[in-house]
This record gives sequence, C-alpha cells and structure tokens, in this order.
Amino acid sequence: MRIAIGSDHAGFRLKEQLVEHLRAAGNIVDDKGTMSEESTDYPDHAHAVARDVEGRKGDLGIVICGSGNGVNITANKHVGVRSALAWTVEVAKLARQHNDANILALPARFLSLEEAIAITDAFLSTKFEGGRHQRRVSAIEG
Repeated sequence: MRIAIGSDHAGFRLKEQLVEHLRAAGNIVDDKGTMSEESTDYPDHAHAVARDVEGRKGDLGIVICGSGNGVNITANKHVGVRSALAWTVEVAKLARQHNDANILALPARFLSLEEAIAITDAFLSTKFEGGRHQRRVSAIEG
C-alpha cells in the first residue's frame, strides 16, 4: 500500500515512529514532513498529504498534530478527501467501514505509541462496507 503521511512539530515523534512501523510492514511511505520538532504550520503538511490522496498518488493518508483537529479540518478541504479523526481502534474501523475515510487524523498528544499503531493498523486493514453507506458517502460531496 502507498501511504502519504505528514505532521506538524507536535506530531513529529509519532510520525517518525509510524513511518518506521509502516515501512517495516512493507508499505511504501511518502513522508510529507515535518522533519524536526521545530515549530511549523500544520496546514502545510496536511495539504501535502491530502493532495496526494486527492490526486490518487497515495492509497491512503495519515495526518498528525497535537489534537488531530487542525490537520483533520485542513485535509477535509480537498475534493474527494474524507479525513477522520480517530482516537480508538473502533472509531478508526467505523471511519473506514461506514464513511470510506481515506485519511486518518491522529491526536499525538492524547495517544501512546501502542494506541497509535493499533489505530493505524485498524484503519489500514479495514475495508469500506458499501451498501447503504455508499449512498451516504456519495451525499457528502453534494
């Protein structure tokens, strides 16, 4: 799977650990930064990930900031992007099953590494159920 990932400074350490985990699992990872803990603007990195997903350069995306909210809001400004903020495995699974989410937003300040890995793995391995959910997902775009 090809995965675009990006974070701000608050999510940098978690991003680095997730990149390592994802690559070890055999995924192709396109790291959109940031590349340090120096203060940076989260929209820059969230837009970069969302552009990859929007342009189908990546299968799925992951965006990370302190609360997950800023990157989630930013990613959802892109056509065809359905970014979902997840803080549990169950929320991540439902985002894929019912909403066909294609970007996962993570709140770095509120998750342990183990939780983040479990959430990410659940998001990546869960498929969209379609059926009645397709009608609803289609309605998102208007």
